[in-house]
Amino acid sequence: MGVERVQTLANGELNELPAQFIRPAHERPENTEAIEGLTVPVISLSQPHDVLVKEVSRACSEWGFCLITDHGIPESLIQRLQMVGQEFFKLPQKEKEAYANDPSNGKFEGYGTKMTKNHDDKVEWLDYFFHLMSPPSKVNYSFWPQKPSSYRETTEEYNKEILRVTDELLQLLSEGMGLEGNVLKSHLGGEDIEVEMKINMYPPCPQPQLVLGVEPHTDMSAITILVPNDVPGLHVWKDEKWVAVNYLPNALLVHIGDQVEILSNGKYKSVLHRSIVNKDRMRMSWAVFCAPPHEALIGPVPALVDDQNPEKYSTKTFAEYRFRKFNKLPQ
Repeated sequence: MGVERVQTLANGELNELPAQFIRPAHERPENTEAIEGLTVPVISLSQPHDVLVKEVSRACSEWGFCLITDHGIPESLIQRLQMVGQEFFKLPQKEKEAYANDPSNGKFEGYGTKMTKNHDDKVEWLDYFFHLMSPPSKVNYSFWPQKPSSYRETTEEYNKEILRVTDELLQLLSEGMGLEGNVLKSHLGGEDIEVEMKINMYPPCPQPQLVLGVEPHTDMSAITILVPNDVPGLHVWKDEKWVAVNYLPNALLVHIGDQVEILSNGKYKSVLHRSIVNKDRMRMSWAVFCAPPHEALIGPVPALVDDQNPEKYSTKTFAEYRFRKFNKLPQ
């Protein structure tokens, strides 16, 4: 395909960055530093149910984001997931290219570098591997890496755990709005909810103060659940400032996405976030996006709408929402 990969570029002992990575002054991390020391919400899922409903609801209303602990996903499984991801990015470049995606031809799954440029013609400092994990009827294993062979087994096991945690979170969020626990999940397609994983790899960067790993955005998913390696870099937007998210071993990072904001009629906030990169160390994250099927109609839950709380969002299929977001059209 002839795409220049960021990892290849970084391995070439760069002293100076190519111009397409250098952000305009107002976007650079050196000019938009994140606040350190302000703690994002950390919630233990081992607490009593009524406490959890309040804590999760508050965090997702005020921040659109929280870290969860005591989630029941074995530490050993998270380590295996991280290991197979790291092993993929250590493969020789030629082998990685065998799994390349081609978004221009509708092939989104596989190995990629985000070549879609923003209006300033800037690109992000990362490579990634993207694939569908669920529902089983739509998963295609044919392009998955054969090395390591444990890749499929590990991701299937992780998918089951993520679905369990997602169910619990959707139930808590539903109850936090005074609804039955199953309401959000049923609006998101029930058992047909789609789960996609994106492994992001941010190589060391010679001038990290000038680039972004991922530019500021909200996720178009319902919920995103992410585990990082131990190199910090995630920033979330709160009260007109960037807040740095510190690394907490074995915690899951939970982002509210656009679809839950719409369903909640704005009670829960889709969190604006970005990532920065490191001069000396590779940063990686394993993001799982839980989203409705393309044909699902998403709009504010009718029980939340009345004369005092009119609809803040229009109802449309998730496919239509995606199309509009990708093409920067009004929703």
